[in-house]
Amino acid sequence: MSEPSRFDRGHTDDLMSFLAASPSPYHAVANAAERLEKAGFRQVAETDAWDGTSGGRFVLRGGAIVAWYVPEGAAPHTPFRIIGAHTDSPNLRVKPLPDTGAHGWRQVAVEIYGGPLLNSWLDRDLGLAGRLTLRDGTTRLVNVDRPLLRVPQLAIHLDRSVSSEGLKLDKQRHLQPVWGLGNDVRDGDLIAFLEAESGIGRGEATGWDLMVHSVEPPAYLGRDQELMAGPRLDNLLSVHAGVAALTAAATGSAEPAAIPVLAAFDHEENGSQSDTGADGPLLGGVLERSVFARGGSYEDRARAFAATVCLSSDTGHAVHPNYAERHDPSHHPRVNGGPILKVNVNNRYATDGSGRAVWAAACERAQVPFQSFVSNNSMPCGTTIGPITAARHGIRTVDIGVAILSMHSARELCGAEDPGLLARALVAFLED
Repeated sequence: MSEPSRFDRGHTDDLMSFLAASPSPYHAVANAAERLEKAGFRQVAETDAWDGTSGGRFVLRGGAIVAWYVPEGAAPHTPFRIIGAHTDSPNLRVKPLPDTGAHGWRQVAVEIYGGPLLNSWLDRDLGLAGRLTLRDGTTRLVNVDRPLLRVPQLAIHLDRSVSSEGLKLDKQRHLQPVWGLGNDVRDGDLIAFLEAESGIGRGEATGWDLMVHSVEPPAYLGRDQELMAGPRLDNLLSVHAGVAALTAAATGSAEPAAIPVLAAFDHEENGSQSDTGADGPLLGGVLERSVFARGGSYEDRARAFAATVCLSSDTGHAVHPNYAERHDPSHHPRVNGGPILKVNVNNRYATDGSGRAVWAAACERAQVPFQSFVSNNSMPCGTTIGPITAARHGIRTVDIGVAILSMHSARELCGAEDPGLLARALVAFLED
């Protein structure tokens, strides 16, 4: 059998469109839901009774989505094959009282979400996106996807020490973006502006979850366009690949042996402890209800969970050409080298030897190369939803992903081949 072409440009083109259309977790899950509906999935409400018939379904909750496909003839104890990911990215988020300013400048009060590279938000043209909650309890997505805000950096003439001592940013004082001029800062101006942008009556929005985003679109990069730069690769790259893999498994010529699932959570960047985070009850509740809807018992639930495997897909670190000493000397993942298997013996990642075998088998079936990642022993290791999923649900979990540079920057960098390679491996995992 000849090796398939490694570079699926169509997949990467589609990823770039997905990134541009998903400036917030709420937009990401809405776009994922739209793609699932086109593949025949239907949304179910958590407040409704669920039936056990075959087919694709999904649940939306805030910035999280859980989707699954029940094959024909699936037994109550049929195990699940889960792709786990997260929809949120580090950024600047609007405070409850957003209208502020000084010295003739009108500004927006923001708070730091997660662990962003703060300098990457300076001197960028920024838009504003998220959701507005209306008086009747409904929500409305909002996306001002044009230059609206900017966090201006102090000129070097006024801070000569930056060249010798490095840039030092105070999170409270130095990161409030400007969005206009005027000495009369009026409470309610920003929300009134967003209401008008969204076609909502003034005063109808009584709650908001808003964040800034770079309006520079994703783009191919490099001599041969072998790289791709864009926002929110951590971790919408995995969400997009998961949606593509789930729809492929659900619409393929053969019914999957297990029940394929995509679980894309919010709030991974600040600990996952929320009703839409991986440390909340969302995934467990959906899986259990799927078992019970098919006439299963607690015994069936236990059998299904015992045979279930989850791939926790999140971005990881490619070897940096300017900082190679920060990486483990014998583990240097390269962009376009295939997805990575993430290992940490202190359980910052959930991978063990048996999990590695599951991942290796999926990559072999998909004819996709993979690489291994471990942290330098002298450096602290990050973590993912993987250990949380394993511990909370007793599900065997494997941490994988795509190696990138500039993680947590407003604009990150990956190999243009790797997103498609990840998706191919995920399809093979779900269809096994």
